[in-house]
Amino acid sequence: MLVLDKHGRPLQPCTPARARTLLGAGRAVVHRHTPFVVRLKDRTIEQSTIQGAEVGIDPGSKATGIAMFTAKEGNRAGLFAIEVRHRGGQIRDKLTARAGRRRGRRSRNLRYRAPRFTNRARPTGWLAPSLRHRVETTMSWVTRLLRWAPITRLHVERVAFDTQLLQDPNVSGVAYQSGELAGYEIREYLLEKWKRRCAYCQATNVPLNSDHIEPRSRGGSDRVSNLTLACIPCNQEKGSLPVEVFLTDRPAVLARIRRQAKAPLRDAAAATSTRWALWSALTGTGLPVRVATGGRTKWNRHRTGAPKTHTLDAMHVGELASMMRWPSTTMVATSAGRGSYSRARTDRYGFPRLRLPRTKRVHGFATGDLVRAVVPTGVKRGTHTGRVAVRSTGRFNIRTSAGLIQGIDHRHVRLLQRADGWAYTRRPEPARA
Repeated sequence: MLVLDKHGRPLQPCTPARARTLLGAGRAVVHRHTPFVVRLKDRTIEQSTIQGAEVGIDPGSKATGIAMFTAKEGNRAGLFAIEVRHRGGQIRDKLTARAGRRRGRRSRNLRYRAPRFTNRARPTGWLAPSLRHRVETTMSWVTRLLRWAPITRLHVERVAFDTQLLQDPNVSGVAYQSGELAGYEIREYLLEKWKRRCAYCQATNVPLNSDHIEPRSRGGSDRVSNLTLACIPCNQEKGSLPVEVFLTDRPAVLARIRRQAKAPLRDAAAATSTRWALWSALTGTGLPVRVATGGRTKWNRHRTGAPKTHTLDAMHVGELASMMRWPSTTMVATSAGRGSYSRARTDRYGFPRLRLPRTKRVHGFATGDLVRAVVPTGVKRGTHTGRVAVRSTGRFNIRTSAGLIQGIDHRHVRLLQRADGWAYTRRPEPARA
């Protein structure tokens, strides 16, 4: 659990049992419900011994893993883990839809605002809104952890950075290509690009080999664009046959493989586009930032026997001697936004079809607030905790872990935490393999 002193400054995190003891004895109060943060009433940072903690970050296109841990001589022990799920895809789709509506209005000669200036230029370091969202949401959670925990160092996975080159700046040629991480980067890329399944028969959960689409014996190169994944039977059956001959009776499969081999990996492209912006933002915190590659992370996981998750990847970023333990549960924070300024819903052509109220709060509550409702009587009797959806009638809907409870009177509802643009759930973390 995250702990603050009486003045709101971060102390060393404690166990849940210790937090319950402090709350039961009246020595602490709840500072924040989710993530759970307590504030001591009788202790300051000067009266405490602080070991410090470090944060590992595994940036991703759809989700980013953030893990906080203690580290002593390379031996790590997990304290807190969160999986941040982005909505960059939703932002991209909405911008595409908006551009389509504007294009339609221009082509149909309808009312359209003319451009206000023609010298539009993108500044240096510009990122598309969907990509900038990934950087900003990751930095938002890093900034929060800096407020709630004594962070001393940051570790981030920067895809294009090679730790082998860092260890030996003079490495080159064959020695560079045959180091201890050889093959990890390329194989991880292929697993993501081909969805961890055989390209020829779509088999999953089976051993997969790297296969040359155009065989090397027939002039095929070792470029990653000529590599795919194949299960052992397909790999042996194909052998050195040209892919056109091997798939003569399956033209649809051949067309799919050709198309997928040429297409860039969108998630990898998003991570590549944002890695420098994220690294620059992290260095702006003033803390030392250590970088590593995805190959190093995967190599660390194989040595410790950890399964593949975003948060466990974050726990294994960088130089690691051993992993003593990691959190048994992970908090999942899904970016839900804070609503919109729009006062109308539009139809498929972009014209208003439904007017919305100007005030977002009803009886002091807003949609997305974390609340607890205690209903004394009736068919909805009981205690319901979850996110509220307000209605102007005063009868709210509450989405709990058990489902949606409709029509709860506002008089039974008590506020736990204001909406902060995130939806929170928890999931168990897999045990060591």
